[in-house]
Amino acid sequence: MVLKTELCRFSGAKIYPGRGIRFVRSDSQVFLFVNSKCKHYFHNRLRPAKLTWTAMYRKQHKKDIHAEAAKKRRRATKKPYSRSIVGATLEVIQKRRAEKSEVRDAAREAALREIKERIKKTKDEKKAKKAEVMAKVIKTQSKSTGPKAARGPKIGGGGGKR
Repeated sequence: MVLKTELCRFSGAKIYPGRGIRFVRSDSQVFLFVNSKCKHYFHNRLRPAKLTWTAMYRKQHKKDIHAEAAKKRRRATKKPYSRSIVGATLEVIQKRRAEKSEVRDAAREAALREIKERIKKTKDEKKAKKAEVMAKVIKTQSKSTGPKAARGPKIGGGGGKR
């Protein structure tokens, strides 16, 4: 079970639930004190840094160093860890990492050139198809636009129910 402790505003001591004195100033600022001694010292405007038993004094005067050294946290350093990615094994990745940048640049250029050629080829094929379709359309139009018998205007057209 974890208890929600708060810190005394004057001494810096832990205040457990059900303990302490809460003081609310007229500007609605809340102060918590562990006991009446801390409250009286606060109201008498004593500085906690000048009283040897407060946490602020101990911090400023570097007392109880061995206890703080135990608390000092060390940042966890990340260990280098390599694993294969989907589609590429670890050996392939290490080989690529080891090769020189010129080789990598040349491979990239070759891949780009190949992609561009493929795109150009598909465009040329599309153009050829379009030209072929246009040729067929022109042929069919030329056949259907041959000489026709001249007809006169339609008379009495638009029959049907009215």
